[in-house]
Amino acid sequence: MFKKNWDRLIIKRLVAKRQKIKINISMYSKKIIKYAAFVAVFFIAACNSNKEAAMPAAPPPVKVSVQPVTVADAVYYDEYPATVNPLNQVDLRPQVSGFISGVYFKDGDRVKKGQLLYSIDAQLYAANYEQAVAGLKVQEANLNKAQKDANRFHELDKNDAVAKQLVDNADAALEVARKQADASRANIQAVQTNVKYTKVYAPFDGVIGISAVKTGAAVSAGLTLLNTVSSVNELAVDVNIDQKEIYRFTLLMNEKQKTADSTFTLAFGKDVYPFPGKISLLDRAVNPQTGTIKARLIFPNDKNLLIAGMNGTVRVKNNASTQSVLIPYKAVTEQLGEFFVYVPNDSNKVSQRKIILGKQIGTNVIVKDGLKENEKVVVEGVQNLREGASINTKS
Repeated sequence: MFKKNWDRLIIKRLVAKRQKIKINISMYSKKIIKYAAFVAVFFIAACNSNKEAAMPAAPPPVKVSVQPVTVADAVYYDEYPATVNPLNQVDLRPQVSGFISGVYFKDGDRVKKGQLLYSIDAQLYAANYEQAVAGLKVQEANLNKAQKDANRFHELDKNDAVAKQLVDNADAALEVARKQADASRANIQAVQTNVKYTKVYAPFDGVIGISAVKTGAAVSAGLTLLNTVSSVNELAVDVNIDQKEIYRFTLLMNEKQKTADSTFTLAFGKDVYPFPGKISLLDRAVNPQTGTIKARLIFPNDKNLLIAGMNGTVRVKNNASTQSVLIPYKAVTEQLGEFFVYVPNDSNKVSQRKIILGKQIGTNVIVKDGLKENEKVVVEGVQNLREGASINTKS
């Protein structure tokens, strides 16, 4: 009896425990299902967020202005740094030493050829001249005496009345007297030249600078700089050109230039010299160190607007007859030494194109390669563009 009751109790406990396990499993399964659903929802939301981040909204079109490429005759000037030099210039230096006794001009005056400019105290040289003249007279007297002695000895020799040696001595004395007279005459010329050199004259027509000496100053022959005289009616303008341009400048030099020809002009900053010049010569050889050669042009200076030593720019007109492609310079961008423009297409998008630039003319620039007639380029809003950007053309 007891055994049966014990078995029943055990069976009830086993059934109760089994039911409890089933309940726990059911509750655990529900938790797992809820957690899995939450993870799935979170994962889906994260995927949608990443998808939205990976596909940002397209930027709005850039507002720009475009302008068609133009083709026209491009007249421009090649420019070269230049220096104004006188065609003729002389530094005045004394040829005798002494003290300046007179200055006969005003600094900066125009002077004429042969005009007296300076005088040097000539008293010493005048005295030397007088002394040389007196010495010549003495030598001439000696020569006269020697001539008479020689004549007398030759008469005696005809009659064998004198020794032959005395005749030879008389002839020798006569020759010495002649040479001494010649030396005296040469000395007079030298002293007379020194007297002449005490006067300094203008060597040619021109303008004289500021005097380096005043009256009373001591000067040394060949050393002291008195002043400088330079020509002014026409002035030389020297430029250095590349050896590649020798042929072009030679052709220009050989052409007959008209008086009003504006092939060569001279500019100082924004100011242009009103009178055109003409090419005069090319230097004898190319400088091997720089690969350049000096070209000299001549400009008239009747109005005295040019002064030696001025620095300016020689402009050489380009006479090319071919038409050139022109665009506004502001349309050009530079990257690592190369030049580009943005060209719009039919889809209102732009593409970047490399170009080769030529001479800038005012606000425009010549395009040697990269663009053709009837194409368009972006001229405003360039800084906001990139390859393939959408654009909105301003009205």
